[in-house]
Amino acid sequence: METTPLKSISLEEAQQRQFSLIDVVTRHFRGEEILSLGDLGVVKGLNKPRYTKKVEDVFAEFFGVERAKFVRGAGTGALRYGFMSFLKPNDKLLVHQAPIYPTSKTTLETMGVVPVYADYHHHEEIKEVLKRNPDIKGALIQHTRQQIGDHYDLAETIGVIKSIKPTLPIITDDNYAAMKVEHIGAQVGADLATFSLFKLLGPEGIGIILGKGEFIDKIEKFNYSGGSQVQGHEALEALRGLVYAPVMLALQAQVNDQVVEFLNNGAVPGVKKAFLANAQSKVLLVELEEPIAEEVLQHANELGAAPNPVGAESKYEFVPMFYKVSGTFLAADPTLAKTMIRINPLRSGPNTIIRILKESINRANH
Repeated sequence: METTPLKSISLEEAQQRQFSLIDVVTRHFRGEEILSLGDLGVVKGLNKPRYTKKVEDVFAEFFGVERAKFVRGAGTGALRYGFMSFLKPNDKLLVHQAPIYPTSKTTLETMGVVPVYADYHHHEEIKEVLKRNPDIKGALIQHTRQQIGDHYDLAETIGVIKSIKPTLPIITDDNYAAMKVEHIGAQVGADLATFSLFKLLGPEGIGIILGKGEFIDKIEKFNYSGGSQVQGHEALEALRGLVYAPVMLALQAQVNDQVVEFLNNGAVPGVKKAFLANAQSKVLLVELEEPIAEEVLQHANELGAAPNPVGAESKYEFVPMFYKVSGTFLAADPTLAKTMIRINPLRSGPNTIIRILKESINRANH
């Protein structure tokens, strides 16, 4: 089995990202404003809280895009509003030849959007599909992996699509990639990039859309009602989470690397092989010698490992998470359910993960 996980930024790069974000913040806020919880309501002329607009401006400058827009519904909501800005019922959307992430699939089906598949690993196939379907209205690229063998490059894929259809709107799903890797989609040519702030230590249910103003202007109109607005305290909480996320995620990536090395050097009997993969977050995939994955997960829970995500890397998750292989990976290979587990270190160190895995396998075998 071969995996090609996304390249994580280093701890030093993460520190610089934190410092850069703070510098941008000081250019948009007075000091006493940062020491507040923000405002509420729909301010005349903005139709949103002033602090929400200020934080959106910080996000736009930090990521180097025209506009940023907070929405409710986390990453799913951000993608949904992104789709709505350029798609209508029966429109065709270019997607990768792989299982579409379930929440995205539901949104597209509800909208009546028709997916047109192309293998994003093969540039000529992408070009051919676009030429055969001149009525395609947009493209979706999931930044992280949809199946274990995926290895396409985000920037290259965007470039190939734009080489055939320069004005075709491209939206990227940057969940589990933002603040972990060098760039998000809107920084390498996509029209819109979307992700959840809940996955970056932010508040529940808040998503962000970044990119071209022409699309975000439309999204603002969809979100006119007062109840749709992200309030000032939520925007500031999202900003605080983003400040701490890059260093935290870089440390998590280091632990991933260490545990993979330990496991592949025989640290835990019963482990056949360990891989790093983006499934959807960057995690350890642990292949077991025996079909005891379900029992191992049960015992890991007893030993203190989280059995399921909250927001998959939310502020509530800090013990290591031992759980089943992702739904999109299982759709590609259902047999993995019995022989493979995934582990997200979250805030834990390698020794804790090795101890829990070793004891869980031992209990499952007796």
